[in-house]
Amino acid sequence: MFGTYEYDDDGFRTCSVTGLDIHRSAEDMVKLFGVTAIVSLAFGGIFAIFVVLTRWEVVGLLSPGDFYTYLSMHAWLLLVFWMVFMEIAVLYVGGPFVLGRKLPWKRLSQAAYALMAGGAVTILTAIWLTEQPNQAPLLTSYVPLPSSEWFYLGAIVFLLGALVAALPFLATIWKEKRQNPHGTMPLVAFGAFITSIVAAEAIVGGLVTYIPTYLWRIGVFPALDAAWYRQMYWIMGHGTQQINLLAMITIWYFMTHVVGGAEVASEKVSRTAFVLYLFFINMGAAHHLMVDPGLSPAWKIWNTSYAAYGAVLASMIHAFAIPAGLEVGRRKRGKGGGVFGWLKTAPWSDPGFSSIVMSVILFGFLGGITGVMMGQMQLNMTWHNTLAVPGHFHATVVLGTTLAFMGLSYYVLRLVFGREWVLKPLAVIQPYLYAGAMSITVLMMMYIGILFGVPRRHPSVMDIPGTDFSFAAAKPLFFIFGIAALVAILGGALFVVVAVGTLLGGDKYEGALPVERPTAVADGGPASDANGTSSDGQSDGSDDDEEGMAHHMLSMRGTFILALVFFAVFVVMMALNWFLLSGLWKIG
Repeated sequence: MFGTYEYDDDGFRTCSVTGLDIHRSAEDMVKLFGVTAIVSLAFGGIFAIFVVLTRWEVVGLLSPGDFYTYLSMHAWLLLVFWMVFMEIAVLYVGGPFVLGRKLPWKRLSQAAYALMAGGAVTILTAIWLTEQPNQAPLLTSYVPLPSSEWFYLGAIVFLLGALVAALPFLATIWKEKRQNPHGTMPLVAFGAFITSIVAAEAIVGGLVTYIPTYLWRIGVFPALDAAWYRQMYWIMGHGTQQINLLAMITIWYFMTHVVGGAEVASEKVSRTAFVLYLFFINMGAAHHLMVDPGLSPAWKIWNTSYAAYGAVLASMIHAFAIPAGLEVGRRKRGKGGGVFGWLKTAPWSDPGFSSIVMSVILFGFLGGITGVMMGQMQLNMTWHNTLAVPGHFHATVVLGTTLAFMGLSYYVLRLVFGREWVLKPLAVIQPYLYAGAMSITVLMMMYIGILFGVPRRHPSVMDIPGTDFSFAAAKPLFFIFGIAALVAILGGALFVVVAVGTLLGGDKYEGALPVERPTAVADGGPASDANGTSSDGQSDGSDDDEEGMAHHMLSMRGTFILALVFFAVFVVMMALNWFLLSGLWKIG
């Protein structure tokens, strides 16, 4: 499909940029899942226009009934289908591509795709044709509000398809370990493996939720316990976003290496962070249940504080390790003069690189910090069910995951489809336009939600019918929100235009290594080759080599400064949110 490469008799080819041995079986499925993901992104962006122009009440485009239908379409297309189809492609890149293997059970992968596509179409059709007494399901589809039985059936089929789609990847890992029992998987493959385990947990949680709900909806069960549903649902509802997180971080490691010349500062530390995610990442799902009366304060505090800190620690490790690896790698290539020379000389005009770096920065400052704050039981009181909540998850899944997926897609277009980008000037500015406008949109949503209490999921913003409460003071900020959101949608549309144009009309890509081989270290010291051995024969950067470790510490000083800035912002934001919360606790 849209291919330009030739393969040997065994179906393999060698990528001229990464050096990976890629088999056609895996490549075909990456193309199929990737193109479907981009189609989902395009349609989700169309529905985003209607959502924005309704929440911005100066326009007030849709009626309340239509608003919930369009919001549900937007949520399922972008939070689920765009993400999950792309994540299956990421698994096949992280497994068969990185390990140089065929994709086992290709027919099973094709069947899984058919299930996922069929389930997605069923879900979208059921939402679009929703009529009373059924309710548009949004993403959460809480019971006892009824949605179409076809919606629940479609969700079950889609989740089953996603679970089956992961099996060929797991078979690849199993075969690799069988043939190399004492070998260590590459970090990207290891990250993809942890992602698949978290995905399986989330998908099983979704099946446990939706199968009984479907049976309730067709009359087999007389009723469902709403508290049970909420607790079970968030295994999937939050878990799917954690799949996004792990897939995103795996892409960060891969793309900073391919485009920026990064090296892994310490594989042991990075692997440990992935393992921490395995045990603790989904504990944060409890923050969706902070106001539920059926759960004890001890359960809430344990899950959202002590247990969740294991995941926070993992995020902190990756937040340091990825820019540190970029700094080390670029300094080894003679691109690191001064404290921040490694950033100044980076390929900022490459949309794959700029997308990834902005994903790292914006996810950390806008998504990561706010996630820790709203995940605490006390601070959650000022965030719960306000517009700040979608502000937070737009910071994570849009500024974080979507930007990372866009960065990967730019190189999938080149390295998998073999096409050179069309409209290169647009491709260069697209990540900056998209990230900049969406950052303003996210900040406005958070500001309006926390300081003015404007609710989420409500088509009427300036007032709530049946009450005397008014949000009119927030009206000027909605003007900024509306303009920024429309510009962000334009930035997303540019990505789709470049991607589709490249597939249909891009020239054949003549691959070349985008980063130089190590030749010198800007601040002195021997250069290292690809195996980490310096020109004077000494090991460079080994965990058990004090001289090499000292060199790494020297070459990470720019990252240390950036880390200090991040922690300073973290402290200020935590203090500010606790100050705002204290204003609610007037005594006497």
